[in-house]
Amino acid sequence: MRVLVIGGGGREHALCWKLRQSPLLEELYCAPGNPGIAEIADLVPRSVDEVLEIADFAASVRIDLAVVGPELPLALGIADELEMRGVPVFGPRQAAAEIEGSKVFAKEFMARHGIPTAAFEIAHDEASARAAARRFGFPVVLKADGLAAGKGVILPTDEAELEAALSLFFGERRFGSAANRIVVEEWLAGEEVSFIALADGENVLPLAPSKDYKRLRDGDLGPNTGGMGAHSPAGIMGPENASWVLERVMRPVVTALARENRAFRGFLYAGLMLTPAGLRVLEFNARLGDPEGQVLMLRLEDDLLELLAAGATGRFPASRLRFRKEAAACLVLASPGYPEQPLTGEPLGDLTAARADEGVEIFHAGTARDAEGRLVSAGGRVLDVCATGGSLSEALRRAYAAAAKVEWPSKVLRRDIGRRILAATASGDEG
Repeated sequence: MRVLVIGGGGREHALCWKLRQSPLLEELYCAPGNPGIAEIADLVPRSVDEVLEIADFAASVRIDLAVVGPELPLALGIADELEMRGVPVFGPRQAAAEIEGSKVFAKEFMARHGIPTAAFEIAHDEASARAAARRFGFPVVLKADGLAAGKGVILPTDEAELEAALSLFFGERRFGSAANRIVVEEWLAGEEVSFIALADGENVLPLAPSKDYKRLRDGDLGPNTGGMGAHSPAGIMGPENASWVLERVMRPVVTALARENRAFRGFLYAGLMLTPAGLRVLEFNARLGDPEGQVLMLRLEDDLLELLAAGATGRFPASRLRFRKEAAACLVLASPGYPEQPLTGEPLGDLTAARADEGVEIFHAGTARDAEGRLVSAGGRVLDVCATGGSLSEALRRAYAAAAKVEWPSKVLRRDIGRRILAATASGDEG
């Protein structure tokens, strides 16, 4: 099969790495890719928002399967364009991708279909947002309606922080048209967990639960980011909770989307909060998580290409997925100044020593080659240092040891990924 992966980050590197292992693969392309992906796939120099050009390329080289990584091309309708050209695609059409592209749509959809989520109000201006926030009390959650690269969520804890947040949304217009409307919702206490599944428009195949860490600094402090680390198992979700999410959230959502003429084929991601009152949905994404996808690809035993090709064109060939018993962990190495103003162009040094450690894989998230051919930083999140191990503690130990060998003195990373989970569970391997 000829396969095209769309995207250029760590998630797409992990997808390419996993697809490369399939005996069904003949040729692998990635648009636009990155220097790490270039080692295992042919790069196509097209930005992810060039949906017409990417679709034309896919048709011209007779791609057998396109796999969409990031949310932006999905929101722009790349799946629709590919299908119109006869290219099978694993990724939802524009109408189905609205479950991520619009927080307002997602919350109203959940309310319509009885999906458990936090109480919310929709605000169209600063005054209505302020009034709603005061009704909920502090802390409170403010979310930009549209796509904001994982950074459009602010959690004010008092009046001063609320006013600063409202200024960002409605005064400075930090998030542009994505914040023409915002969701104001109650703050939920608990632990976050990621539940991702494959959907073929009707059937759902759950991936192993995972946990990511969105705040920039240790102790879950600092601004929200696209994700600073992840691990699987999640350590906080046992079989009963996983079964509940599958039956009360994932399957009902796929069924309801189909009924609304929004059949969902692709990766469906539910961001959950495990609260004292039970599990609640924080958000839906219409694609594989990043960095959760990296650890899930390390653990998945099944042939990913066979699964995605079947999901794009018909029904899945299996009723459940197989995962290695080993745990997997991912540490995100970010640029100084991330997420507001990341410093780029810094040399990253030789990654050979870090990659040589047992169980270690390094996926490129935001890298480039400079004029001299040196590997340099080219984004906010730059490298994903991942490792597997017999336990979560072992996987984390290997990942941190490898990260220390990356020759990038100014790298930013969290030092507490998994620490709270390991402290709360005797073995660190539950869930």
